Amino acid sequence: MVYFFLILVYNIRMVLIPLILRILSNPTANVFQKKLTKNFGSFFVNFITYGGLSLCMIPVILKLNFSGLPVEIWKYAITGGLFGALGNAFLVKALSLGDLSVLGPINSYKSVVAMFFGVFLLGEIPSIIGILAIGLIIWGSYFIFDTVEEKFSFGLLRRKDIIYRILALIFTALEALMIKQVIILSDVMTSFIFWAVFGFIFSGLFMLLKQEKFKLPDKKSSLQFIGLISMFGLMQITTNYVFENMNVSYALALFQLSSLINVIFGYKFFKEKHLIKKLIGTTIMIIGAVVIILGRG
Repeated sequence: MVYFFLILVYNIRMVLIPLILRILSNPTANVFQKKLTKNFGSFFVNFITYGGLSLCMIPVILKLNFSGLPVEIWKYAITGGLFGALGNAFLVKALSLGDLSVLGPINSYKSVVAMFFGVFLLGEIPSIIGILAIGLIIWGSYFIFDTVEEKFSFGLLRRKDIIYRILALIFTALEALMIKQVIILSDVMTSFIFWAVFGFIFSGLFMLLKQEKFKLPDKKSSLQFIGLISMFGLMQITTNYVFENMNVSYALALFQLSSLINVIFGYKFFKEKHLIKKLIGTTIMIIGAVVIILGRG
């Protein structure tokens, strides 16, 4: 563990500013998403978000030599776009129904999901430390879910916001794997372009399938969309940069710090209650997630 800590410190030094921007931009984007879902459907919100980013990238797209890219990259880019459109739509839907300070910390369960799939797909048996880390995540989530009506029980799985958040967690985890492959086969900017364009295409298709209405946003909503597009784009470009320059396991561990910001933003912008209890629970969950991820790194 000391070895992992020393390597982690070295990696942080190399990507400190992008890492801080990523940790802050993710929950800020969540705030804008939650505000916009009061008036717009989840696929529509993502359609405008990805669309705005795609428009911003047109000058770069025109200069990109697509014919020089490996054929294999299209498989990962298209699949990543599909997973991203679904994952972010489920996230936006969850935010429209639930509290930011409850849904944000659930991201720590991503490491548990990865460990679960590792057992059945890769034959990886969790170590004692891994099992204890899962215990920490469950213990921390007890503090979080103790603030809702269902408490820490199976009744939580009947809540639509929790279901949508879990689906978002799974699809965005799969999306991250595809993004990493695109980065390996190209570079940070090319990966960002594919992410934005295919996210835009699939969000538009799902919007049509769900028959969500396309309506022009008013002045207030337009400013919120601009804020969302800016933060969402900043989140992804810094994520790509960190992935390129840092071990993905270490990066995912540090990204968990966004959960604390989510709890604070939920209290600040949406008057969500039980701040101290949620901060305690989130901190415990982050520790558990970091232990799992570094143990696998």
